[in-house]
Formats: sequence, structure tokens, C-alpha cells
Amino acid sequence: MSLFKARDWWSTILGEKEEFDQGCLCVADVDNSGSGQDKIIVGSYMGYLRIFNPHPVKPGDGVQPEDLLLEVQLREPILQVEVGKFVSGTEGLHLAVLHCRKLCVYAVSGTLGNVEHGNQYQIKLMYEHNLQRTACNMTYGPFGGVKGRDLICIQSMDGMLMLFEQESYAFGRFLPGFLLPGPLTYNSRTDSFITVSSCRQVESYKYQVLAFATDADERQESEQQKLSSGKRLAVDWVLNIGEQALDICVVSFNQAVSSVFVLGERNFFCLKDNGQIRFMKKLDYSPSCFIPYCSVKEGTINTLIGNHGKMLNVYQDVTLKWATQLPHIPVSVKVANLQDLKGVIVTLSDNGHLQCSYLGTDPSLFQAPRVDSREINYEEFNAEMKELQKIIKEATKTQDILPKSEKHRDLIVTAEVSPDLDAESQAIDSEVKAEAVPSVTVKITIQSRVTAQKPNLAVCVQAPLAVTCDQFVFDDLEPDSSETVVLSVFLKENCSPSELEGNCVVSYSTPTELNPEGIPKVAQCNFRLPLRLICFPAQSSKAANHKLTIDTNKPPISFLTIFPDFVDPSEDDQANVLGFQFLTGSKTTLLASKTSQRYRIQSDQLEDLWLITKELMLRLEEHFKKQNCKDFACTFSGSIPLQEYFELIDRHFELRLNAEKFQELLSERAVQFRAIERRLLTRFKDKTPAPLQHLDTLLEGTFREVIALADAAEENQANIFQAFTKLKSATHLVIMLISLWQKLSTDQVAILEATFLPLAEDTQELGWEETVDAAISYLLRTCLSKSSKEQALTLSSQLCMPKDTSKLKKNITLFCDRLAKGGRLSLSTDSATQQAAVMPGGCTTIPESDLEERMVILGSTATFPSHGQITKQKSKPGLSEDAAEEAEKP
Repeated sequence: MSLFKARDWWSTILGEKEEFDQGCLCVADVDNSGSGQDKIIVGSYMGYLRIFNPHPVKPGDGVQPEDLLLEVQLREPILQVEVGKFVSGTEGLHLAVLHCRKLCVYAVSGTLGNVEHGNQYQIKLMYEHNLQRTACNMTYGPFGGVKGRDLICIQSMDGMLMLFEQESYAFGRFLPGFLLPGPLTYNSRTDSFITVSSCRQVESYKYQVLAFATDADERQESEQQKLSSGKRLAVDWVLNIGEQALDICVVSFNQAVSSVFVLGERNFFCLKDNGQIRFMKKLDYSPSCFIPYCSVKEGTINTLIGNHGKMLNVYQDVTLKWATQLPHIPVSVKVANLQDLKGVIVTLSDNGHLQCSYLGTDPSLFQAPRVDSREINYEEFNAEMKELQKIIKEATKTQDILPKSEKHRDLIVTAEVSPDLDAESQAIDSEVKAEAVPSVTVKITIQSRVTAQKPNLAVCVQAPLAVTCDQFVFDDLEPDSSETVVLSVFLKENCSPSELEGNCVVSYSTPTELNPEGIPKVAQCNFRLPLRLICFPAQSSKAANHKLTIDTNKPPISFLTIFPDFVDPSEDDQANVLGFQFLTGSKTTLLASKTSQRYRIQSDQLEDLWLITKELMLRLEEHFKKQNCKDFACTFSGSIPLQEYFELIDRHFELRLNAEKFQELLSERAVQFRAIERRLLTRFKDKTPAPLQHLDTLLEGTFREVIALADAAEENQANIFQAFTKLKSATHLVIMLISLWQKLSTDQVAILEATFLPLAEDTQELGWEETVDAAISYLLRTCLSKSSKEQALTLSSQLCMPKDTSKLKKNITLFCDRLAKGGRLSLSTDSATQQAAVMPGGCTTIPESDLEERMVILGSTATFPSHGQITKQKSKPGLSEDAAEEAEKP
């Protein structure tokens, strides 16, 4: 609370349960007395018009009967009152009153009274205008540079500016791009109207441009009549302030520069006449009204700003000079000259508290009464402290500050996947071109230990997988109750998924004493789908385009043991060789070495290696875990297939470029189609029919082109989805191979996955290529940087689609090169604390060499010490299993 309160000079309460707003207050010599004293004019939404002339005997006196010069009810709500030269033939001041559908101009006059009651005042209606549109606010001034009179401009609720030349209506213009009305004022220096649009922009429109623009009354006419009636309304200047404005005021004092003041919701702006910002002030409160006034210091302007904290702040430009407390929240503030007292602050609240005050140091000092001293009872205080600590301890126990263990959770959701495929497939609308599309049943159980309100279950699987039902809504669950649902998962689209995992999420609310509606909570669980869902056993193939070899530290396990669902026990040749055929048609072969601890995965498609390799490693880990073997490990010492990986990247990027081309072509054809439509409509509306000149044929041809382009764009979008799915599978494979190659920890693998798999879905606005390139560039300049110079380089803050993939492929190759030289993945940017990873073959820290500065030529061989080559390495077709292994040995 401010120490310095506004000193009450005169105040009153207007009416009962009346409402007021910003435009309901005005101060001026409305009766043309010539004394230089202002009168206070107040209009209310109840339709009451009051005029006051305060004459307190001493400061702080209440209203006297003779202070109220006039009170009249106008039957309609009063939106705004203004005083100006509104009547032709005279330069006297008149009162303009704006109603919702009417503008009235009155003459206020007084006659000398012969009795002690004083002078008599009355108003006389000079003229009125009935409005065709609902009014919002108005402004006035010498529009067009007229002398000796003021014109009125009214802004309607639908964005029309209606201009009146005193007794006659001039014209109306619609503001372009209008949505909601904002504050409106007139700048006589530039002869322009200034408003703030719903786009949160300050906009200025020249009066001359308004006068010659298209008339709003002719908007429904034909296009030819529009062109002949005037030009399109163009804005003079625009300034984006980023917030809605409460009020605008234009001031011009002799010793100060002419300025336009705009009061926003959080900022206060001072603009030049051309829209440039002279200064701005960020406010730490919510303002309600303001008024600039003349300053005693040359070159500056003082401003009064009221806020919702019942404070009135005085600023000299941007410097706070004074802060005073008001008894109410002001919705309008004015500065008036009353009874030879200049600079009286007149404020009005929304409930009708009208006050005239001045600034001064008149604090109300409150002295607390003296309290009788008494001795402190420490024993009683200790007992109370222990009781409070006990209450705090009990409350802390019941709060969910840390995650609860599985058995102590309020609600547990579990998913059980059937070990066998469905006897009768539940696949719906599957696009897979296989003879039979299998499905597997998933049983989801929700167990609640407390009352769970509005439980909702969502089941998510990654496309191209789909579920028969993905949303379930239950009734409120009672304590120790459960719900079970059964659904099926199947392959819907004709491509292999990148993940065989699903997720169940249950959202619910638990009511408490303080919150009966319930505290929102979430429980979730993951489930793993069987490999048989997307592939089935097939004949193995010796030759393949892509081959990987995984080394282990344990003897190879028979496939009869780890893949019992894919092998026939009667066939002994499947113990070391196993074939898989995906529902999409491609084949993958898995081989176990008879003489070494190696497994080989081979296929004609790089992306098909991922799921089989992952399933192999998971089943090997489960097998050795059952045997209590804790030192099982897998390694990779072959070549990382970057070139084949780059081909998938190029394919995906090419489809994205095609999508952009289709979008541009569709936009062009759509513009052409609408232009032909407009011409045809003009011909059809013409009273004298004219030949179509083959416009109908052109319209039909354009329509066919639009449909063909739309079909092509839709087909390209489906191809993008398949390409992105293949790219994700190949990316998972590359991440796994790098982690096995470099023996990365769990945290480092997480960084690798966040770098290469940042997006769950690929869009034109944010694609995989630019996102991954930014992530890899960040790692190359932080934890994998050669020197502090690279760390000083700044990355672009905007992600946009690149022109090609050369930079991305270069960064991926450089990324692997630095990992091969001992670089470590870490979120820390301090290179001095980075420790080099000890690699087989005696790798040291990253050397300072010029190797990385050279442009990486795609297709060439990049050598990594002791860890193979990150290139495509093909085996000779037709080699036997053991011969191929011997060829790979160093």
C-alpha cells in the first residue's frame, strides 16, 4: 500500500447499481461560460447523463446540491461522451453523446436564477443520426484540415468507420482484416486515424485514403462497380506491439515533441507520428486507464496511469515520479481546471465512484494499540510445536512427492500378450498383400486400490501396426476393483514396422477432501509383441545384398532352443540356419557359426535386418539370464553400412521434395481454378449473355488436373510414410551397431537415440533430416569437438528443410570418425573434463589432424583404426557359411 494517498478534494457516488466505462467521462467547458473552468460530464450505461461543477467549501467535502448542474435520463445506454465544435455556423462547444444505435448532439446552456437555488441548466437536441450498425466508440477532430469545426468518426462493432460532417452523413469505410474493435483516435498533425486491430498492431489510416476508398455501402455490388467506386483501403503505417491496447491518446504540447501514446495490457508505448517507437515502458502491474498531460520539464511529457491495484502512477517519460493510492479502481482518468485549481485529477470507477483529487504528502498514520505484556509459557509452546510437527509429518507421508513402488501404487495397469496368434485373425481393413494377416490378442487389466474417477484407457502401437480398438472409457472404479479389456494387434499397412512394442496409458482422478473433483493421475505400462505377428518361417537363402556379423563371448546356441516358434524340431538343418519371410514379401536369413561364436544376419533390404537382429539379441539375453550367466556380451567389429543407410536417407528426402512440388502445383492449379470460376460467374450474372469462349472446357480441364495432382500427392504421402518407417528401422540398426562397436553405456545409447530418432512422426514443417543434422552438429561442437574454437561456433536457431543431404551425410560420417578416435558422448560441454574411451587396439584421444577438414566424398572409404570400415562390404555370392566367415576374419 502506498504511503501517499490521493488527497480527496471532492467526491460523490453516482446513482445506484449503475455501470461506467472508459468513454463515460469527459471534462470541458461544455456550457461555453468563458470562465476557463471545466465541467465534469458523466454518462452511464443506464442512460443517465450528469454534469457537475464542484465547489467544495473545504477539501474533502461531499457533493452539494448546487454542484450537480444537470441530470437527465436519455433512455438508451451511453457509450461515450465528447465535447467539441459539432454544430455548423457556430464555433461554440457542444456535447456529443454516443448510444448503441444513435448519435445525438446537444447544446448545454444555463440561465441565471432569481432564487437561492442558483442557475438553471438545460440541454437542447441540435441533431441526431440513427446508425445502421451497432456502435463501439468514436473520435472527433478537424478531419481533412477543416477550420473552426469538428467532424465525428464512429467505429462500429463489425469494423466500419462511419464519418459525419456535423448534421450530414459523409461516408462509411470497412477496416481491412477486421475481427474485434479496438481503441480509436484522430491525429490532426498527420490527418489520420489510429487504432489497434485484433492482430495486436497499431494501424494508421489517412483521412484522404478513407475518403477515396471503396464505399462500404457498395460492397454488395458487382466487381465492375467496385472498381469504379474507389480504391482499396490501404494502411499508412503498422506497428506490431504484441498485445491488445486499452487506450490511445495523441498529444502535442509546446515544449514537448508531438507523440502518440498507446497503453497496452503490459506495456506503455510512446510513438512518433510515423509509427516509430520513441520509448516504451514495461509495466509490472495490470493498467486500467491513462492520460498524458503537460510536464514542467522541457522536452518531456507526464502521464497518469491507473491500475487494478487502486494505484495511480505518475511517469515523466519512462521515469516513475510519484505513486498514490486511490479508494477505487479507475476506469477513466482526466485532468481538469476546477474553481481556480489547475491540474485536478478526476477519476471514475466502474460502479460510479467519481472523485476529484490532488497529489500531496498526507499519509494516514495508524498506531497499533499497546498490548499487555505477559510471560511466555515455554512448555505450552513446546507442546503446540510437537503437535504441529506431527501434523506436518502425517501430511508429508500422504503426498505423492516420490514415485511409489509397484505394490503401493493407487492404480496398476498390466498388459498380457497371448503366446499364440489368434486362431481367427481379427485384422480389419488391412492393406497387406499377403494371403493371411495374423493378429495377436492383448489382455489389459486395470487394478485400482483406491477410488478412481473417470478412468480412460488408451492403447498405442506404432504405425503400420494397428489395434482393433484403441480407446476405452470405464465407469468409476471402487477400491480393490479391477477392469479387463481384450483387443487384437495386427499389421495394417503394407510395410514392416520399426518397433514391436506397444504402450497402455490410463488417465484417472483420485478425489481428496480438499479437491472432491479429483487429482489427475496417469498409470502406464509397455508390452512387447511377438515376431510371428509380422513374419513367418521360410526357406533360408545363402546369397544376400546386406550381411551383418554379431560376435558373442559364448558358444552359439541352437535355434531350436531360442526360436522354438519358428523351427520344426524334426528338421535338424534348422538348428544353425533359419529363414524369415515378412508379410510384405522380403526375406531375411539367420545363421549361427559352427566353429566360432558368431551369428550372421543377411537380407536383400537393409531395414529388414533390424527386427531380426534385435529379436536375436533379446532372446540370447533371456536365454543366458535363465542360466544365471551374467557376463554374456555382444560386440560388432564389421563395417557399419553407411552408404546403404545414405541411400535410404536420399530416398526419403527425395519424396519430401516431391511433396513440396506437388503442394506448389496444387496451389497454382487451385488459383487458376478459382480465377476461371470468377470469370464464369461474371458471365452468368451478366444481363446480356456473352459467349463463354471455352471457359467451361478450361474449367473442366483444370478440375481434372487438380484431382490428378491431389491423387499423386496422396500417393506420395503414403510413400513418404513407408520411406520414413524404413529409415527408422535402418536408424535403429545403425544405433545398435555403433553401440556394440564402441561398447557404449546405457546413457550414451540414450544420447545416440535422441540424436538420430528425435521425431515420432515426419512432417513437411519439421522433417527428420534437418532435426538430425542440428543434433549431430551440436554434438560435434560440444562433446566431440576437437578444440575450443569449434565450441565457440554458434548453431542456427531455425530449422528449415535443406536443399540436399550432403551436409547431413558428411556430419554423420564425421560423427562416426570422431567416435572411432576415442570421442565420448556426453551432455557436458566442457571438453577439458572429457575422458577418452579406451578402445581395443590402443586408441588414444582425438588427434589434431586435417583429416576431418577434407570434404567427405560419398562412396569413398573412410578408415577407422582397429574397428573395420564404415562402408559397404559385400561378400562373394555363393560362398558357404564357414567360407564366408573365414573371408571376414582379419
